Order: sequence, then structure tokens, then C-alpha cells
Amino acid sequence: MNICVFLSAADLDDRYTRPAREFAELLGKGGHTLVWGGSDVGLMKVVADGVQEAGGRLLGVSVDFLAVKARPGADEMVIARDLGERKRLMLEKADAVVIMVGGTGTLDEATDILELKKHGRTDVPVVLLNTEGFYDGLKEQFRRMETEGFLPRPLTDLVFFAQEPVGALAYLEESRGTA
Repeated sequence: MNICVFLSAADLDDRYTRPAREFAELLGKGGHTLVWGGSDVGLMKVVADGVQEAGGRLLGVSVDFLAVKARPGADEMVIARDLGERKRLMLEKADAVVIMVGGTGTLDEATDILELKKHGRTDVPVVLLNTEGFYDGLKEQFRRMETEGFLPRPLTDLVFFAQEPVGALAYLEESRGTA
């Protein structure tokens, strides 16, 4: 399975890197391919290292202005013209999506895939890995949107909230029939 992971390129402490590394190892051991922003820094590097060391493949999609940070030695690296094209290419290559901790770029990517699902433009399973309760506030906001009629589909049709990496990958494998 090609698993697209949206996440931060920032250097983060162990409470975020440990679960990311654990998920990466599960992904690699499962024989999956990581589709990610292609960066070789921060949390993106942690995940790419973990996948590669565990035997998985790396398919990076970097962007022109960040190409100097692209990971050497990826199995495949695509350089997009801009962030919009990068996001589109990543989603085109994805059989599933996992959203890890991140900043505004990650939030943009997360809401984009959820909007596509809401309108029936994709049916890929989406997991929000809620490490250390990072997305508790967002989950509450999504529930409010659902309760107050802003979502035409149930929230559970759009995204699965996982607390641990093993639950995230199990959900994806079950959703795609690979478990």
C-alpha cells in the first residue's frame, strides 16, 4: 500500500518522534511505501529513516523551493512546481493517508483531503494520528461542525482518530483489505 503521510519537517522532541518512528517501522515492516513531502529534515527525516530501515520504500514529492532539502537515496523523488501540485501528486499516489503532528502546512493538507472525501472525490481511508492529544482541539471542532450541520457526511466517514501508531496502521490495512 502507498501510504501518504502529512507531517512536520520541524525538529521535535521525543514525545512526537517516538510514535512517528514506531509508525514508520510498522509501515516498513508491512512492506508498504511511504509517500511524503520528500524532506530529509525534522520529523519527515525520522519517518523516512524508520521506513527505509524497516524495509519499506520511499516515494518523495518535494517542491521546487525546498528541493535542496530533498532526501537523497529515496526510491523515487518527484519535484513539484508549487505546494498545490505537490499536494495533488501526493494524493494521486496514495492508497491511504495518515496525518501526523504538524503546523499550518500539515493542517492545510489535512483539510484538503477531508474536503475531497466530503464531496466524494476520493475514498482513500484517512487517519489522524493524535499523538499526545495534539489534535484534541481539532477533533472537538470537527464534532461541532458535524453536530451543527456543517458536514454532510458523518465525521466517522471522513477520518479515523488513532491514539497509537499500531491502531492507525491496523485501521488502514483493514480499510484496504490487506490485514
